[in-house]
Amino acid sequence: MNLERREIFGAGWIEENPRDVKKADLVVGIPSYNEADCISNVTQQAAAGLQTYFRDLRSVLINCDNCSTDRTRDAFLSVETPVAKIYISTPKGVRGKGSNFRNLFQKAVELDAKAIVVVDADLLSITPEWIKNLAEPLFNEYGYVVPIYVRDKYDGTITNHIAYPLTRALYGRRIRQPIAGDFGFSGEMARIYMESELWDEMVCLFGIDIWMTTLAINTNRAICQAFLAGPKTHRAREPAAGLDPMFKDILSTMFRLMIHFEDCWRNVRWSKPTPIFGLDAAGAEVPPSVQVHEERLYDSFAEGFRRFLPIYENALSPEVFLKLKEINGIPYEQYELPPALWAKILYEFALAYSERTAPRDDLIESLIPLYLGRTGSYVRATKGMDMRGVEEYIEEQCLVFEETKNFLMERCQKV
Repeated sequence: MNLERREIFGAGWIEENPRDVKKADLVVGIPSYNEADCISNVTQQAAAGLQTYFRDLRSVLINCDNCSTDRTRDAFLSVETPVAKIYISTPKGVRGKGSNFRNLFQKAVELDAKAIVVVDADLLSITPEWIKNLAEPLFNEYGYVVPIYVRDKYDGTITNHIAYPLTRALYGRRIRQPIAGDFGFSGEMARIYMESELWDEMVCLFGIDIWMTTLAINTNRAICQAFLAGPKTHRAREPAAGLDPMFKDILSTMFRLMIHFEDCWRNVRWSKPTPIFGLDAAGAEVPPSVQVHEERLYDSFAEGFRRFLPIYENALSPEVFLKLKEINGIPYEQYELPPALWAKILYEFALAYSERTAPRDDLIESLIPLYLGRTGSYVRATKGMDMRGVEEYIEEQCLVFEETKNFLMERCQKV
């Protein structure tokens, strides 16, 4: 066993490279933390994809881990595959998906990889075709590939109500799953990510996905989307369950990148489509349903409004605050937080984050109840809708964000 300990980015790096791989054309990375029960299947499916579709390339599977305590390493290395495997890990106590990606970027550059695909370690629905669809465009002059999954209408609510509409309105690209978790990117992009000065604590945690997408857009790399046909099935959860860390990391990263790329998004007026590879909706499976407790979402909204009232009054303009206060007084059976108001709330919170009208952590925390209120309103509006109807609803919401961008521009001129 080739066991190596190294210093990368000032932190310990543990590497096991049984076949002493020095070069690779194509890398599949599997970030993990305590995924011993899932990672074997993902490893097998990824290896099958590499062997079936990229047999002529030098390929390697890399498990980039957070020093798991549940034998994730053993589960990964013990899978018999025709493809070489490398295990790398952060030291004990260093957590975060972004930390794993950072090690992966470094290793991919070191291997001189031309293309890198990343898939989540807890995937239940991955097939060999996922590797094909995410990797193929990278050998056809694309620098970044984002997947499109079939998802239940109540799955991916941060994507549907924040990441997708805000990214689209700001930067002018229609990327349906900008925080998908599974990506393809070129070796050149890996180097750009590795050398970026925009790393921070949030990016090292859950902020990594939106960070990668936003940098790819703003470094003018060719981007496409890959249709993965089946639904993304993994450890699903209700929108309000265990939300805080992920929400805070994603929103903090988005708002900080808005500050950095202000000169870019100020010049964007409308969005344009992003090419989709492998689109075949006819063969798509029905995704598993996600259960949502509407009243719990409403209660979280109402309770949060009372708790964070001073922050809302300070962060929001009088016009937006009064409308929000009105909605808070409406009974559960009748309340609605419409897309136009939601867009203005997000834009004004982004400005408040930039201007530090309150401690940034408090601002992000206070936004959670409003997000849950918007989610509850969306649930009420889409009851009985099929997937096509829901997608049309989300697209209309995105158009509202684009139309409302003038509101953001006007507010920017006043500060």
